[in-house]
Amino acid sequence: MTFQEVWNQLFILPADQVVWWAEIVRSVLRLLIALLGGLGSVPILVWLERRLLGWFQGRLGPNRVGPQGLFQPLADALKLMMKEDIIPTNVDRTIYVLAPAVALAPVIMSLTVLPWNGSREWGAVAPNIDVGILFLLAVASIEVYGTILAGWSSNNKYSLLGGLRASSQVISYELGMGLSVLAVMLIAGTLGTQNLVMGYDLSQPHSLLPGTHLTNGQAWIDVVAVGNTGYTGYQHNIASGIWDWHFLRLFPFGLIATGIYMISMLAETNRAPFDLPEAETELVAGFHTEYSSFKFAMFFMGEYANMLIVSAICITLFFGGWLGPWGLLSQLPAETGLYITPGFADFINNCVIAPFWLFGKLYALIVFFIWVRATFPRLRYDMLMKFGWKGLLPVALANLVLIAISLAIQEVARPSLGYAGAWWAGQIVAWAIAAAIAGILFYLKYTQYTAQKKAALTTDLVVAPIRRPSVVVPTPSAPAPEG
Repeated sequence: MTFQEVWNQLFILPADQVVWWAEIVRSVLRLLIALLGGLGSVPILVWLERRLLGWFQGRLGPNRVGPQGLFQPLADALKLMMKEDIIPTNVDRTIYVLAPAVALAPVIMSLTVLPWNGSREWGAVAPNIDVGILFLLAVASIEVYGTILAGWSSNNKYSLLGGLRASSQVISYELGMGLSVLAVMLIAGTLGTQNLVMGYDLSQPHSLLPGTHLTNGQAWIDVVAVGNTGYTGYQHNIASGIWDWHFLRLFPFGLIATGIYMISMLAETNRAPFDLPEAETELVAGFHTEYSSFKFAMFFMGEYANMLIVSAICITLFFGGWLGPWGLLSQLPAETGLYITPGFADFINNCVIAPFWLFGKLYALIVFFIWVRATFPRLRYDMLMKFGWKGLLPVALANLVLIAISLAIQEVARPSLGYAGAWWAGQIVAWAIAAAIAGILFYLKYTQYTAQKKAALTTDLVVAPIRRPSVVVPTPSAPAPEG
């Protein structure tokens, strides 16, 4: 077998045309790419957070170990690995050792279905999975077990309180997050992560037939033929762009779902101002108080890698995934394949341009994480729970119902009014219902405020002044006469 044939087996041919060993090598390479991109980015995130926090707060960040402190994460990792691994005597050893792995494993599993480009063979570790969002929601619910087991097995009241806080916090905010994800699923009509970005062909899924137009993702994607070369490829339509991303769909309902998800992802990752499971002023360090050395590093790595995962999910759901903000910027024009090898043009599109936009958006959200930490103080625990149950959850549920009403009206009205007319009909009804709900809530709140004000004015209360005892200042005694 020649080098060109091996290259085609590994990188060019579709999955149904490769031999078994090529599919195994592809799977291993895709997994290595995901692990290096996910866990390998943790030292960069640590350095970025320390530098940005120093900048936001008007102080110096790490600047001694290497140029601009770039070697500081390596020094920290070396220190954690060389420290003594202490296991307290009264812990449940089996669960104590297992907890860090339970916390880190779901983060690694989430990497398998996150799309990093539009290739049906190389766009994810496990491409073409049609239930990717369902898989992500299932895996995300497992992660809290690592925190709970760490707090319970440590036989420490501070650790136990941190684990309990983490479990109740995740339950509270996963509901709002799940409803915001359901809103996207209603809009897109699919559970596949790649389909959420670029759309899908209802008649022949995953086909590359020239003339196919995918308009049910976050872009208008055209399947085009590259001259007479026999190659076909995806082309982001020039008329498509940021206005097709889900956060602007069904305005303002898509934007509300985006805001709910972004708040929930802060709580899911135990980041400030929702870092109550690790509140140093109350719980010393929370659920990982009794952990040291590499076991502590696994919790640390899991938290920062989870920031990447929830940010990547947010980008996939609401911000166009690997797509550029305008169709002309998402890939090389299809005609480029007439002047260079089409396989090389696909390599530039999938390995250079698409990751550039994906990681650009990803690190913009990471900066948002750090900015929020530097800006807002930590909430009280009762405030955190009240905000989740009485704030985010009702808003997310009402937003989901309004999206469903708008889409249902559009589906019914489309044959008679056309696409644009049906969109306006559905949105006007949803806006009217939203305005009516907001008016009723405002009236009830105003009535409550008026009643409280009237009760305060009519109550005949006499407030006695606070009388403090007078302070007696001792007078110095006269000095004794000399002699």
